[in-house]
Amino acid sequence: MPYERTDVPRMSSHDRFYRVVVDALAHDRLTLPTLPEVAHGIRCLVRNEDVSAARLAREILRDPAIAVRLIRVANSAAMRGGHRVDNVQQAVTRLGFDYTRMLVDGLALEQMFRARDRELHDRLLLCWRDSVEIAALARTLAEQCTLLHPEMAMLAGLVHRVGVLPILKLAETHAHTVDSDRALDATIDALAPRVGRMILQAWHFPPELVDVPMLWPDASRDHDGAADYPDVICVAALRLRGAQDAYAPAFRKLDLEAGFALDEAGPLGGGYRESLRQLEAS
Repeated sequence: MPYERTDVPRMSSHDRFYRVVVDALAHDRLTLPTLPEVAHGIRCLVRNEDVSAARLAREILRDPAIAVRLIRVANSAAMRGGHRVDNVQQAVTRLGFDYTRMLVDGLALEQMFRARDRELHDRLLLCWRDSVEIAALARTLAEQCTLLHPEMAMLAGLVHRVGVLPILKLAETHAHTVDSDRALDATIDALAPRVGRMILQAWHFPPELVDVPMLWPDASRDHDGAADYPDVICVAALRLRGAQDAYAPAFRKLDLEAGFALDEAGPLGGGYRESLRQLEAS
């Protein structure tokens, strides 16, 4: 009878899939999602001070699905300005160039949160829904509690978990190494922040957003100076997930209590729901 070693522990499914992802990272085999062409084009155009709404509209029309949804946002109850918007140029004019750029980024990003495997697809949809809710609250918090740009905070909320994408795509092709949701969650929690930072770097996102995926999960993080975008995302995530971590320094940065009210009658609750309606209208 062959000798069977009993002193070597069996590698858990978490360890196995974790090592698959780490190996892919180490050998540059983890496929990072590319920023959709229309989002890249809009970002380049907005840098030009002389760009017109008509030029932005022509670029957006290269992706008819995004164009239709942008018009829908402009016509939503929260954005209505007395008359109906009938074309993309009017939508851009109503929303403003910065908000248009953020929305195009978000709408293009949403298209990536899909998978062929039904279970992974459902997981991606839940992740996107969570990101939308956090983005809506982040926009309100930035507007009412900080000097940060509200639209930039909204975009930070939409991309704060972008690192999940390539990890779940890898899970599709390495399903035999993932035996449970717990194993997959453990790998995502450990590696998605790092991967998310890599993606935003590759997409040439603003420096103030690149570190958001890495920094927001650390509720104990403290730093000198005023609140930054990771603080806003941390507070939004903790509040919406019901975490009562009153000691998170980010709450102090925003001058808020851990369980701050979000009822519709209050300014934060009303602003959150208005921002959420705008995002959901898309």
